[in-house]
Amino acid sequence: MFVSMKRFTIILLAFCLFIQGCAGEKAAEAEKVVASYVTSWTEVMPDPFLLTHVNYAFGHVKDSFDGLEIDNVDRLKSIVKLKEQNPELKVVLSVGGWESGNFSEMAADRTFRKSFCADCAKAVKELGLDGIDIDWEYPGNGEGAGISWSPDDKDNFTLLMKDLRSALGRKKLLTLASCCDPKYIDFPAIMDVVDLVNTMTYDMNEGGDTFHCALYPSEHTAIWTTDTSVKAHIEAGVPADKLVMGVPFYGKGVSSYKGKRDFGKMYPIPDGYTITWDETANAPYIVDEEGNFAFGFENERSLTDKVEYIKANGLRGIMNWDYDGDDGNLTLTRIMHSVAEQ
Repeated sequence: MFVSMKRFTIILLAFCLFIQGCAGEKAAEAEKVVASYVTSWTEVMPDPFLLTHVNYAFGHVKDSFDGLEIDNVDRLKSIVKLKEQNPELKVVLSVGGWESGNFSEMAADRTFRKSFCADCAKAVKELGLDGIDIDWEYPGNGEGAGISWSPDDKDNFTLLMKDLRSALGRKKLLTLASCCDPKYIDFPAIMDVVDLVNTMTYDMNEGGDTFHCALYPSEHTAIWTTDTSVKAHIEAGVPADKLVMGVPFYGKGVSSYKGKRDFGKMYPIPDGYTITWDETANAPYIVDEEGNFAFGFENERSLTDKVEYIKANGLRGIMNWDYDGDDGNLTLTRIMHSVAEQ
């Protein structure tokens, strides 16, 4: 009997190690994410073979706080039809966006929250979606966006994500967009219900007089860079294999370059301006005739560096805002796609 039990123990131990090995191998082989936000107010159709995920922008919390409304549903339906070309494509409805409110009231009330989550699950089923992405900007701080907020938002965000997971079930995606600073979300409390965390590692400055999307710190960056944000999220409890790095398909500047310009519309460069490269930040920028910073943006070289960073650091993938900002050759989208290439 003793020998039999010993053999049984050895077999059981071997089986457990085998299962652990399979689980580790499965995690290592998790599909790399190449995601793009596609907006309701543009007409361009995304290439279903260059992306793994489309985040459709946007849905919103109803003014009554108890349900979901979707911008331009017909466009969303046309994007879902792209799955007929590539059945592996995931189409996710992103709820929120800058200046999109009513989250605070909805998440604070159990009845509103449950009703909203049920409405999200209904939309996913009826429209053939693959999940929901929450883009609340930001729990506990809505002053910049001019939306309502409460000190309880952070805890209520956790309740919202858990209720959404219950409503959606385990087979649908539940993702979120996070500010470059992870302080607005209690990540350890939600990581068991969340599939992906998309970092908004762009717009990381105030006035446009520094890089808004640099990979590393330099004299031209503000407090946050892509690298510091990624590290802060991991320290805050987001596993690297759930972290998706955000990149912009636009630049930001000052003086005659004040405001935003899409990558696909920034050429030719006006006379008197020159494109240069910050070797420390791994980022391109434009200077005026006197050599002063005028415009920071993403280009082929900087995006390629970020793809290599993602691979080297074991991040889950890459996403961008937004698809319409690329040029006619889909130059940046094709570089993004290389994240998924072996």
